Amino acid sequence: MTDETLVPRPVRDSQSEMAEIVLPNDANPLASLLGGRLMHWIDLAGAMAAHRHSRSYVVTASVDHIDFLVPVRVGDLVILRSSVNRVFHTSMEVGVKVFVENYIADTAQHVASAHLTFVAVDGAGNRLKIAPVIPETDEQRRRYDDAGRRREIRRSELERRRKAR
Repeated sequence: MTDETLVPRPVRDSQSEMAEIVLPNDANPLASLLGGRLMHWIDLAGAMAAHRHSRSYVVTASVDHIDFLVPVRVGDLVILRSSVNRVFHTSMEVGVKVFVENYIADTAQHVASAHLTFVAVDGAGNRLKIAPVIPETDEQRRRYDDAGRRREIRRSELERRRKAR
């Protein structure tokens, strides 16, 4: 890592958006998007923001809770928006918000949101330091603060599981 790669960067520099049209092979027999397919897309969208911010390879370390709020049907357009919420040392939390867009009716609905933790690694899988992220808007600052609280919850839960073994 060079000093240049560790210069703090604003959230906007790595915000990402991806779009997918739901095809029959993405759906269950009721023509609704498979939850696993959506989770895969969420992971990809999150990785895009994480790659852009860290300027390195990243691996998924965890995915927080996901609720599927509305069904997504074959033919719908799914929009996934991701941004880095907070950077820790070698890991970062990325938020992904998913919408379904009916381009015929010109409507959009919130489908799901998720928080993922990614770890930056080199080609050999060694952890890398990540440049800090700079939240610039009130919403980004709220997400930054919330990410710190979620990290503490994740750490507490991990410690509880270790003690339970």
